[in-house]
Amino acid sequence: MKHIAAAAPGLALAPHALAARARSGMEPMASGPFQADWNSLSSYETPEWYRNAKFGIWAHWGPQCEPEFGDWYARAMYEKDSEAYRYHLKKYGHPSVFGFKDVIHRWKAERWDPEALVALYKQAGARYFVALANHHDNFDLYASKYQPQWNSTRIGPRKDLIAGWAKAARNNGLRFGVSVHASHAWTWYETARPYDGLLGKAQGKGKWWEGFDPQGLYEQVHPASQRPANHEAYQKQWEWQGGAAVPSKEYCEKFYNRTVDLINSCDPDLVYFDDTALPLWPVSDVGLRLAAHLYNRSTARKGRLEAVVNGKILDAQQRKCMVWDIERGQSNEIEPLPWQTCTCIGSWHYDRRVYDRKGYKSAQTVVHTLIDVVSKNGNLLLSVPVRGDGSIDEQERAIVEEIGRWIAVNGEAIYDTRPWSQFGEGPSVESAAPISAQGFNEGKNKPFEAADIRFTAKGDAVYAFVMGWPQDGKVSIKAMGSGKKTVSRVELVGQGTPLPFTQREGALEVTLPAQPPVLAYASALKIV
Repeated sequence: MKHIAAAAPGLALAPHALAARARSGMEPMASGPFQADWNSLSSYETPEWYRNAKFGIWAHWGPQCEPEFGDWYARAMYEKDSEAYRYHLKKYGHPSVFGFKDVIHRWKAERWDPEALVALYKQAGARYFVALANHHDNFDLYASKYQPQWNSTRIGPRKDLIAGWAKAARNNGLRFGVSVHASHAWTWYETARPYDGLLGKAQGKGKWWEGFDPQGLYEQVHPASQRPANHEAYQKQWEWQGGAAVPSKEYCEKFYNRTVDLINSCDPDLVYFDDTALPLWPVSDVGLRLAAHLYNRSTARKGRLEAVVNGKILDAQQRKCMVWDIERGQSNEIEPLPWQTCTCIGSWHYDRRVYDRKGYKSAQTVVHTLIDVVSKNGNLLLSVPVRGDGSIDEQERAIVEEIGRWIAVNGEAIYDTRPWSQFGEGPSVESAAPISAQGFNEGKNKPFEAADIRFTAKGDAVYAFVMGWPQDGKVSIKAMGSGKKTVSRVELVGQGTPLPFTQREGALEVTLPAQPPVLAYASALKIV
């Protein structure tokens, strides 16, 4: 998407404009050094806590997990002849009779134990935890003042899920974040229009939702978007181009109020926006106002800017304004500014089919991804799918626990590190797949092997991750040949015993212990 000039009329917020918005029922934007324009936001600096944390875990959990049939269920269930549509007919009935509003009503989250889950994630090595606050399904998972009917305290679990997650994260000493996706409901729910997507409050008489207005959820009383011909055309509509129906001012301002209310009520350290750049950009300045509000509020409350905003598909200036998120993919170089990979061990929303076929990412894959991302100045945000009832299954638990065992030994080479002069070497460097759209180059590269090395640095130490255990017990690191770094000691992180090495012109040669560690698919050498 081409950048729209920051000087466009109406994007900067003068004090008198803030006051006018407050008088007209708008949530006021916190005052401070940041204004709602790209030039002002570009003075942002990523806080050190985030740069040091490296690893976060995400509960991408909401009512679309109740069917346990994968991501985007609330849209796909209305797409005739799709797998989700056929599944819905069998499990719930016709979507004109049992729509997504009714799925929400059935969702109870009866086994949800946030304290136990977050404690598990802390043990796995996560330094921050992120909870889904709403998805494209437009349902708020907190006591929302501006979505007063369609939120989790009124329907479904009848609990403030974000408050529960936030308390558990802080009880476990983790930074807390929320992910916000609801800006897209305007077009995303258009598949519901032939079914129950155009229902109004009047049609609820005598039904469980009597008194509720379905349009507060579906938001479909507007002209429809042009029907996209393919994925590329839909991607343009995702960015409010290519014939997408433009949201009304009322819709945009409601989204602004909902999100300010969320920020003010749960005080997140991180807000992840599932948007190109910022929510509703470029058809509205709402996202700019939200970023400025979060930054100013954080600065005022904490004495320095401690907040993080994640956005996707950013241009050069926008990357200075927030932390770039790459979905299911990785950069192929050391990025000059901190960034993040978000990925999932399965489907974003829980999918029983992945469990049945034992299709989750292995702990080895997650660990390799973490190392590769950190070597390039990034963080990894890992989603562990949560079942509709609020629990995770035993396969997921085993993966999370194994990640924790690996990090317990090797965390020194992950946490608080920065990139070295180069991120790595080996066969995987030579065949890296390019990023597409939000990211989506995950799994397109060669699997890591023992000849692949990734580097991090901290103080006087360089850490070299060997991405497998070589059969002959020898590691050759070309980047550390004589004349490149003077080496006085090499040891295996977690063992502390000096290892034999030879530094010659072409490489640093290290002899590994005869007995490999239990999780030998990635071992960190500390080189000083």
